[in-house]
Amino acid sequence: MNNNTNKKLIGCLMSLLVTTTCIANEDFDKAYQSFDIKQIKAHVKQISSDEFGGREPASAGEKLTTNLLISEFKQLGLQPGNGDSFIQAVPMVSITSTPTTTLKIADMNFEYPKNFVASSRQTKKTLSLNDSELVFVGYGINAPEHDWNDYKGIDVKGKTVIILVNDPGYATQNPELFDGNTMTYYGRWTYKYEEAARQGAKGAIIVHETKPASYGWNVIESSWTGAQYHLPAKEVNEAAVDIEMWISRDKAVELMAKTGHDFESLKKAALSKDFKAVSLKTTASINVNNDIVQSISNNVIATIPGRISADEHIIYMAHWDHLGSTIVDGKREIYNGAHDNATGTAGLIHIAKAYQTLKQKPERSITMIAVTAEEQGRLGSRYFANHPTMPLNKIVGLVNMDSLDITGKKKDITVVGYGKSQLEDYLTIAAKRQNKTLTSEQTPERGYYYRSDHFSLAKKGVPALSAGGGSISLNDKEVAIAKKVRAIVSNCYHQTCDEYNESWGWDGMVEELQLFFEVGYLLANTKDWPNWHQGTEFKGTRDAMMKNSK
Repeated sequence: MNNNTNKKLIGCLMSLLVTTTCIANEDFDKAYQSFDIKQIKAHVKQISSDEFGGREPASAGEKLTTNLLISEFKQLGLQPGNGDSFIQAVPMVSITSTPTTTLKIADMNFEYPKNFVASSRQTKKTLSLNDSELVFVGYGINAPEHDWNDYKGIDVKGKTVIILVNDPGYATQNPELFDGNTMTYYGRWTYKYEEAARQGAKGAIIVHETKPASYGWNVIESSWTGAQYHLPAKEVNEAAVDIEMWISRDKAVELMAKTGHDFESLKKAALSKDFKAVSLKTTASINVNNDIVQSISNNVIATIPGRISADEHIIYMAHWDHLGSTIVDGKREIYNGAHDNATGTAGLIHIAKAYQTLKQKPERSITMIAVTAEEQGRLGSRYFANHPTMPLNKIVGLVNMDSLDITGKKKDITVVGYGKSQLEDYLTIAAKRQNKTLTSEQTPERGYYYRSDHFSLAKKGVPALSAGGGSISLNDKEVAIAKKVRAIVSNCYHQTCDEYNESWGWDGMVEELQLFFEVGYLLANTKDWPNWHQGTEFKGTRDAMMKNSK
């Protein structure tokens, strides 16, 4: 943001009570105050009800969800965002992988899914590892810019690699190693599987540990069993090993001991760039059957055309999907995903409603995108990034809403990936209205910036804001709410207990929606083009994009 624009916006904010002529005015104030808790609750409750079946892509629950969104956007007067349609079809491949034999390593006993899971992205009916040599490759990272290559000096073609979760920076807490406590993309499981495939491995096993993974084994069980969705190969153009697996830490310790190694000693050795991969002198075998279904899911896209620069867009994004349902002991269990992400889905409706409350529409267009299959690897947002309905160099910025704050009012708002982009300047202005300050995420080691839909657009260069919640409750009453709700949230992530709850701190969610509304409103009424900060991994892509657009 240039200084003149910044001063103007701050000036407008400070003069809110005495003027109706600049950006902050009575028209804006009415829209800002239009968020209705009862209506927001009703939408969250409906979207996360059993009727919607856990909102699995390409299911009856999807149809109910997308129909609801389209109906609400039409009633509010939004225009179709994909030509003359509110729908963007997303081709997907659903693969349900079922191990037909247990994982066999030495004389170990593995129990699916209690201490191992196995799946495949290959569109083949049957896949096997037959006495595949096991190689421990540390963190499984090949990063020339860090002078780091865990695969140096060893050929893993046709073999199965065992990989530690997260990255060496987190493990050492050394700020000079990778990004220290902040997870890099090299720490994400997606990268590790892909790099193993690029190296020619046939199988890849990630060792689960709760702290560096940032979630317990229960999340592995719920997220890595059942149908897994993927984009068609032509969309991703990424290599994939035959079989991708996780094993529990206890099993990794046992495995290393049986091969004459100490797990902790190997972990310590892997913290050095001089680490050399270790052949474990044993093999892995497993057979997996794939049930493959080609399907179509849908993004929902709706636009409020700008009154001056209609070709320039501010995007609000949220994923509408969740994990669907499963049968346990003959009983159907539904993953309703009330917090994740019925809250964000409802948020799209109510932010759109706030904009339509305005008598004078914004100068730039406001586009709402409800994307599919975030839980399966951001498939809907990745497809949109590959097939945008407007040029990427015409997207001013993006605000992503994934699991809105339900832990009550705060004195601060947390920015995930704090310091990445100039969009934070706008959030700072909006936060001042609520006497809030911006704070960095408390657990950067979890790599949240790389785990939700905004990342799909960020990789393409589009400035993307991920913010929400906070660490400092407003008062004692809100402290009590936060304590109660956080216990629920931490236990129910990707579990069947993520259900609608009247006792949530709904006022915090309303304040968050107001903040995001104002960020977009400010962006939509300036000619500024916020960018990534210098040194951010996406700035070069954005600079090239904008240079080529001139």
